[in-house]
Amino acid sequence: MRALNLSPLYGSMVGAERLADALESAMRTPDDSSYPPYDIEKLSQDAYRISFAVAGFRPDELQIVAEPNQLTVSGRKAVGEDTRHYLHRGIATRAFDRRFELADYVVVRNATYDNGMLIIELQRELPEAMKPRRIGIRTPQVASAPQQLSDDAPLAEANAPAANDAAQEKPRRARRKAA
Repeated sequence: MRALNLSPLYGSMVGAERLADALESAMRTPDDSSYPPYDIEKLSQDAYRISFAVAGFRPDELQIVAEPNQLTVSGRKAVGEDTRHYLHRGIATRAFDRRFELADYVVVRNATYDNGMLIIELQRELPEAMKPRRIGIRTPQVASAPQQLSDDAPLAEANAPAANDAAQEKPRRARRKAA
């Protein structure tokens, strides 16, 4: 396999080290990803579900560990329980460790086991400071038409940014008629 040079990423993107490391790790890791079979679903913009087919495992033989930016799911069959003699054994119950790289702020919300399916619910929870917010645009006072305030007008109005001229034209006409 040909090596992938990720150095241009480091030169053009600030903070892309984790992405580049994840790509390099994915290219080095052997493809043991077929067991156990799993699905990853996107339920909404910030909600995900990972479903594992873990037939033959009991819930107490499965372990889910959530760390910052990583989820590990592992399964280990208890030793010495099965005394049956199999003619054919097609249901795999070998031990496994499956790791998932999680994006920032993705947390495990819930895990359930039902009918041989392990279902893990994930949610992206952005802190309030990281959520997009609307920024108001201020415009300077129009120098050619100074705004006249009456004595009973609050001081906040005098210091408030002027909106565009068309929006203020109707209130100006109303004040002139009232005077």
